[in-house]
Amino acid sequence: MQTNFDAPTGNAPIALDFTGMGKGEAWVNGQSIGRYWPAYIASNGGCTDTCNYRGAYSSNKCLKNCGKPSQQLYHVPRSWLQPSGNILVLFEEIGGDPKQLAFASKQMGNLCSHVSETHPLPVNMWSLDSKTRRASNSTLSLSCPSNQVISSIKFASYGTPLGTCGRCSSAKARSIIHKACIGSTSYSIGVSTSTFGDPCKGVKKSLAVEVSCA
Repeated sequence: MQTNFDAPTGNAPIALDFTGMGKGEAWVNGQSIGRYWPAYIASNGGCTDTCNYRGAYSSNKCLKNCGKPSQQLYHVPRSWLQPSGNILVLFEEIGGDPKQLAFASKQMGNLCSHVSETHPLPVNMWSLDSKTRRASNSTLSLSCPSNQVISSIKFASYGTPLGTCGRCSSAKARSIIHKACIGSTSYSIGVSTSTFGDPCKGVKKSLAVEVSCA
């Protein structure tokens, strides 16, 4: 299949949404953007609303995007495009509906959050009994716009991220946040030593995170 299209306006990165297609390869102005396979759907089992990385490693911990295509959006470099008259060629192997194909510009944005161990609990937990409240940790929450997901972790530090005297930082913070958040529209994680370890005993610690949405 071959069709012509005009480049989306603006300077934001462009993605080609292969919703409705099966499996194959695509070319834009003679340049291959790679193979697509949105018909390959992740298993429906294993995903949960809660996530805990503590304990022994398991590839089944904290699964996300169950029942969704393995990939749906494919980047198209703007340097490949002309203002108009661009050519899209599809080699579809198992059948699909090309009418659902769409170009979209993806505006990047950053989110920041900084929460201390002593930060008050969320309002919806205030009605819990005192024992449960004492056992609960502060929570850092991140949420991208509904049409975007967390695409990268720009900064993550658990300890004293303001750089005060005796500065400390958990060596595991960035990797834990990366595994928990990448690919999610929103995520919440407890701010405690049980999650990140204790890089400086006897000091009130905070979690600071900056992520990109795309």
